[in-house]
Amino acid sequence: MNLTFALIAFLILASAVLAATRRDLIHSALLLVGNWLGVAFFYLWAGAEFVAFAQALVYVGAISMVVLFAVLLTRRMRTELPLLVATRDRVVSAVLGGAAVFGVLAVAVLRTPLDTNPAKPAGSVSMLSLGQQLMGPQAAAVLIVGVLLTVSLLGAVVLASSDADGKEGAP
Repeated sequence: MNLTFALIAFLILASAVLAATRRDLIHSALLLVGNWLGVAFFYLWAGAEFVAFAQALVYVGAISMVVLFAVLLTRRMRTELPLLVATRDRVVSAVLGGAAVFGVLAVAVLRTPLDTNPAKPAGSVSMLSLGQQLMGPQAAAVLIVGVLLTVSLLGAVVLASSDADGKEGAP
């Protein structure tokens, strides 16, 4: 195994495990930024420069900011949050769900041929043709995604401006 690949995999897995085990949402969101950056490094290592750039731009830049704003704007005081007891049913369902996801991923990885020297090279796509696709036939989809992200951020602001009784706060 390549040392670079091992370091990238360690970065991705370590940041994901740390993000899942932290109790502070801000720390978890920042660790997810590290995870997304690791995925971008993987794409760069695999030779998909444009996908790496898109990963860094969209996830590390935009989505991480939306997540951080949503967490910061919708946070309640810790005294207002009810403490949930970890019941046996919740633990069993979490373990079964994790095992199911692991099983699907393991089967997908084991059935994927890992041929590093393909017989025919994949078709190359130029930046010009990709830009023409995004701003031509796919322009509506790009605009819809932008509107959805904006609406979700505005929803976080509305939720943050209401007090515990559900009434709107003072402007």
